[in-house]
Amino acid sequence: MHAEGGTRSLAELAASAFADYRDGRPEAMSELVDSTTALLWHTARAQGLSGPQAEDVVQNTWLALVQSASGITDPQGVLKWLLTTTRREAWAVSKRSRREDVRDDMGEAMPDVAATSDEPAEAVVRSAEQGLLWRHFKDLPVRCQQLLRVIAIAERPDYAQVADALGMPVGSIGPTRGRCLAKLRTALLGDPGWATP
Repeated sequence: MHAEGGTRSLAELAASAFADYRDGRPEAMSELVDSTTALLWHTARAQGLSGPQAEDVVQNTWLALVQSASGITDPQGVLKWLLTTTRREAWAVSKRSRREDVRDDMGEAMPDVAATSDEPAEAVVRSAEQGLLWRHFKDLPVRCQQLLRVIAIAERPDYAQVADALGMPVGSIGPTRGRCLAKLRTALLGDPGWATP
């Protein structure tokens, strides 16, 4: 079933690319990787991994998919398979490194942003605001952090897949997202360092 306006959900795009890959079009794997890697990376980060650890987990997930491709009989389940494999691998990595402090700078949680032509003063202000945003983000409940990370990177998040990945009822995704964003907004507005428009 396609989303309104003919735009396909991430789960549908992943299923189509995986089916093409299974049908002998190897370049479709690149399409699958390009469309879902950010989601997998944020899923791994949501388990408390550092950026480099998350990259390793995602790479291992892709290797596991290539090795297991013939055993995945329904392409519609490939996104769920990827999310589940990423979470399990992330848990294993987290367990192995439990004694280390794996929570690095939250600013690393967002993909690199292209350089802008801002004046240096504007760049400093933006950097300070982003640092403040991530400090308050880190104070949110872990469940909120996980949900906002996963939803933020998908243009049209597939709530069924998000719910399955996070172990939440589908109907609670939207309301929980709203409550989490409200908590973050309240924290930011209550911080004297946050510039209000």
